[in-house]
Amino acid sequence: MTDVVIVGAGVVGLTSALRLQQAGARVLVVTADEPADTVSRTAAAVWYPTHTDGSARMLERARRTFDEYAEQAARGVPGVVMRPTRMLLRTPAPAAPWWAPATRDFTVDRDVPAPYTGQWRFTVPGVEMGPYLEWLAGRVVDGGGRLVRRRLDRLDDVADLAPVVVNASGLGARTLAADPAVHPARGRIVVVANPGLHVSVRDEDDPAGITYVHPRSRDVVLGGTFEPDVHDTGPDDAASAGIVARCTALVPELAGAPVLARLVGLRPARHGGPRVEADPAGLTGGVRLVHNYGHGGAGMTLAWGCADEVAALVSRPDAAA
Repeated sequence: MTDVVIVGAGVVGLTSALRLQQAGARVLVVTADEPADTVSRTAAAVWYPTHTDGSARMLERARRTFDEYAEQAARGVPGVVMRPTRMLLRTPAPAAPWWAPATRDFTVDRDVPAPYTGQWRFTVPGVEMGPYLEWLAGRVVDGGGRLVRRRLDRLDDVADLAPVVVNASGLGARTLAADPAVHPARGRIVVVANPGLHVSVRDEDDPAGITYVHPRSRDVVLGGTFEPDVHDTGPDDAASAGIVARCTALVPELAGAPVLARLVGLRPARHGGPRVEADPAGLTGGVRLVHNYGHGGAGMTLAWGCADEVAALVSRPDAAA
């Protein structure tokens, strides 16, 4: 017997499954791809609410997710660490961004060389998504849940499996939820060998393109691009070379670091932001439907907070979104 079907096995779907399982639900995860093959696997995965609004609801999602990762890092969950970060600023900016209250050590430094006007320093969770997705899926299975590979044409295809369906299908929601606001935001990254870096560095206002350097245990993720409504995932040597050049200019220690991979992924973005709500129409046979998709490049950053909302919506149909 299954209480809830979760459609999608990226970080948003698996965290939703775990929160529901922790609340006592028997879960079944239906996914077109293995967790290791989802777009979540490609993510640089450093906590940062990129391309999200600064609403109180978004801050609470980000804070809950930050706290969950911090607790996981403290107990050695695979792939999760707390990562010191520097955000370099090129224009006058507020003393602190809207998301700063979710962090624990945010400071401002104005003593930086031109062309920068200052920098923000903070420590945030960083996640290596390969081992982390494996850990999440393992937790679901160890808790009695099941993962099934199945590509759906419509959400009604699983309406006979449980009284509640959670739609965490990412880009697939454009079709499955008939939501034209869902669109891809292409991202390119280059992965290089780690020459000994441990601090993440960002320069989001580089006129040549978004620039970030995110060290991991054995490599460094260099980025990047954020290209809304671009579907092509073919190689682009010039774009990759530009990423390496920008990142090396930002962090000179990267000079000569061997390139390990050039990756591209389509972030599941949505005009209007993430959709986390109960669908009043439901599915065939009175099956309840809860949506959790459209997180764009902030899926890792909002996942646990949105999963808490999903668990509340499933357990209490009248819960406030």
